[in-house]
Amino acid sequence: MHPVLFHIGPITLYSFGLMMAIAFLTANYFFSKELARRGLDPRIAGQITIICLVGGVVGSKLFSVVENWSDFMHDPRGQLLSPAGLTFYGGFLIAMGWVFMYVKRKGLRFALFADMIAPTVLLAYGIGRIGCQLAGDGDYGIPSQLPWAMSYPQGTAKPTYALADYFKVHPIERESLHYDSLASISVGTDGMGSRITRFDEIVRVHPAPVYETLFCAIAFYFIWKYRKRFDGEIGKVFSITIVVMGFERLMIEFIRINPLYLGLSMAQWISVGLIAVGAYMLGVYYPRESLKAK
Repeated sequence: MHPVLFHIGPITLYSFGLMMAIAFLTANYFFSKELARRGLDPRIAGQITIICLVGGVVGSKLFSVVENWSDFMHDPRGQLLSPAGLTFYGGFLIAMGWVFMYVKRKGLRFALFADMIAPTVLLAYGIGRIGCQLAGDGDYGIPSQLPWAMSYPQGTAKPTYALADYFKVHPIERESLHYDSLASISVGTDGMGSRITRFDEIVRVHPAPVYETLFCAIAFYFIWKYRKRFDGEIGKVFSITIVVMGFERLMIEFIRINPLYLGLSMAQWISVGLIAVGAYMLGVYYPRESLKAK
C-alpha cells in the first residue's frame, strides 16, 4: 500500500487524492469528446465537471455522516474535516441533482446530458477505486484464502480495526484466524505513525477495489463502444449505465465490510433503487415514449 506517494516540503501528495484528480480529468476528457460529437460546446464539460466535483465531495461526505452517525456525534468537526469517509452514492446522487438544476437553468435537456455523463462517471469511479486500493482505506473485503487475496498492513484503515465489527458476528472465523491474539501484538508503525499489528500483516482479504476497477473498466468499454446505437433514444445510455452501476455495487457489497440495514448495506439499498429505476426506464418508460412519438 502507498497512501502517501511523496512529500515536497510541507506538501504531501496522497495516492487517493492523485487518483481522484486523474478520475475527474479522464471523465472530463471523454465528456468533452461526446459534447463535440453531438455538436455541443465542449466548454460545458469543464463547468459540469466542477459541479460534479464539488457536489460529489459534499454529497459523499453527507452520506458518510449519515452512515456513521455515532462517529459523527462523537467528533463532528473531525468527521466533517477528515478526508476519509467519502461515500460514492452520496456524491453521485447530489452531483446528478446539481447537474439537473444546471442544465434545466440553461434550457437544455437533462436526459441527453445524463447519457453523456453517466458512462464517464462509471469510468471515474473505477479509477477512483485505484486510489482506494493504494490507500488501503477500508474499502477492501472480508477475509479470503483465494490466491489473489491481499494484506493491507500499510493501509490507512488497518484490518485489525476495520474487521472488528465483522468478527463480532463471525466468532468462528475470528477464532480460526486468531484475531484476538494476533491483534494484540504490535510489530511497528506505518509511515503516518499508526500502529501495525501482527494480524494486519497476516490476514488476507478480498481486494474489492481491484474487482471494482476491472468491472468498471470493462463495462465502460462496452457502453462507450456501442453508445452511438442509442443516439436516437435519448436516456437509454443513462438507464443502462445506472443498472450496471447498481448491479456492480449490489454484488461487491456482499464481500465488503459495511453495516447492514434489514440484511443489506445502505449502498445495496440504493443499488436496488437504481436498478429498479433503470429497469423501469428501459422496460416501460422509453418504449411508451417511442409509441407516443409514432
